[in-house]
Amino acid sequence: MEELKPMPPSSCPLTPLVFLERAATVYGDCPSIVYNNTTYTWSETHRRCLKVASSLSSIGIKPGHVVSVVAPNVPAMYELQFAVPMSGAILNNINTRLDARTISTLLRHCESKLVFVDYLSLDVILEALSLFPPETPCPTLVLITDDEEEAPPPPQLSVSVDFCTYESMVDKGNPEFKWVQPQSEWDAMVLNYTSGTTSAPKGVVLSHRATFTMTIGSLIDWSLPKQAVYLWALPIFHANGWSYPWGLAAVGGTSICLRRVEAPTIYSLIKMNGVTHMCGAPVVLNMLTNSPMAERLQNPVQILTAGAPPPSTVLFRAESLGFVVSHGYGLTETAGPVTSCAWKRKWNTFPATVKSVERDGVSLGEVVLRGGSIMLGYFKDPSGTSKCMKDGWFYTGDVGVIHSDGYLEVKDRSKDVIISGGENISSVEIESVLYTHPAVNEAAVVARPDEFWGESPCAFVSLKHGLSNKPGERDIIDYCREKMARFMVPKTVVFKDELPKTSTGKIQKYLLREYAKELDSSKVKMAAGKVGSCFYPPLYSPRWLQTPFIATPISTSICISMNSFNQSTYFAKKRGSEISIFQKNQATVLHQPRHLCNTLARFL
Repeated sequence: MEELKPMPPSSCPLTPLVFLERAATVYGDCPSIVYNNTTYTWSETHRRCLKVASSLSSIGIKPGHVVSVVAPNVPAMYELQFAVPMSGAILNNINTRLDARTISTLLRHCESKLVFVDYLSLDVILEALSLFPPETPCPTLVLITDDEEEAPPPPQLSVSVDFCTYESMVDKGNPEFKWVQPQSEWDAMVLNYTSGTTSAPKGVVLSHRATFTMTIGSLIDWSLPKQAVYLWALPIFHANGWSYPWGLAAVGGTSICLRRVEAPTIYSLIKMNGVTHMCGAPVVLNMLTNSPMAERLQNPVQILTAGAPPPSTVLFRAESLGFVVSHGYGLTETAGPVTSCAWKRKWNTFPATVKSVERDGVSLGEVVLRGGSIMLGYFKDPSGTSKCMKDGWFYTGDVGVIHSDGYLEVKDRSKDVIISGGENISSVEIESVLYTHPAVNEAAVVARPDEFWGESPCAFVSLKHGLSNKPGERDIIDYCREKMARFMVPKTVVFKDELPKTSTGKIQKYLLREYAKELDSSKVKMAAGKVGSCFYPPLYSPRWLQTPFIATPISTSICISMNSFNQSTYFAKKRGSEISIFQKNQATVLHQPRHLCNTLARFL
């Protein structure tokens, strides 16, 4: 066997781009894209992608160049997921809701050579280019027009840029173009900037191998059937639509494109096109279930949600309407959802709200991953890459526990865990209770500085429209007190018309944390002293799940890292003459007196 080595026929680089060629052959006359009154077949989509790739090459775009796209889920956006990398360039999808200054920073950081821009985003792109330093060359612009939408007035050009239209590139391109295959499956294919909840986005570089692995894993995990009818409610700019642009080509599915994600439009398209599958953040689920047009679907629609933990109440409402909800977990750095909740039949016999199964351990840990879909690293950021890529694992920054059946339960972002009086409180668990209140539309919980407890939960709530009797802060607090352990109950409730979100539906907790700090300007005081009081044994409180446990992923290893969360740390809090001792790693408050003599402690 030793003389048998890899040879060219068995060593073709893995890439999801080959799925388009297969779709053109196997499903050539089947619909690939439907958008308003426009329908393309897979044969037509294949030709259009080759022609755009050809045009890119003819104007000097070379392998390794970055080509950016700023567009909603219109046909051109779908086609560019193939056409750009087929030219050898690296595809960079940019969030359409970013401001001009941020877009300018991203374009300069990735040294974009060309930007495909939807006509409704043209003004913000021109403003972004006007912020370029004089010595920095501006990328070429290609305008994506829309014959079925009313065109705005022509923009006032404040910068000198080269300009053409997307359809002109299709018209001029060569349909026989030999697309540029990767020399290695490790070649960069995609550059995505994290949308996250921070103000410092990072450029995630993914290889052809990673996108291929994610695409195959996603198809298997969701059991996407041949010729599925898929509605694009998830922005394609969000982690390349979780790999489904390429996956739909593999199964010959039909993409139902839509420019705006609105509940009436979605319900209409589901009925008109016989939609079978769609993806969306929990905010989309919430929008659909709260819509006045919400009524039980004629046929079930599979919907995959991820990006933030979906509240159980929203899940129940969605399922009552006929949506079959699956829950995934992943990051931009993993090319999309790398793990999902693999449903077990015995769960069908469980009540809607279930108590957590027994754990193997009680300590929280950081979720770490490794596998074929993990990013190559952060673009131009070796320090950031080394911080999250270490010891053979990718450190996600998310906190979770692993149950005795091997399922992972993601509790929170590490920075979103609230440590109150020594208790590690999951903001997600409190939010899941808040969402069960009949008046609550959206909820988010963050830590607020507390002079006695160190931190206390602060809830931000938006209420449903049209309420005749709106609850107050005390009503929400009393409601929570009936349904959770007292130490978890929010000490503060802030009502807002709408909670701040990223473009992908994640609530921007970093903004809420800053707001919570301003609610109380008092600083946490620290001093050293001796404890001569008492020591308490654990006080246990029930934990409640909001969603079923998350199963092990496909092609990805996962575990809980205890490095940051398993330190035996005792600390004390003083209030007047009372001193309480806490054990941090057990997340417990210690209660019955045990005499401690001359014990050094830290007072918060």
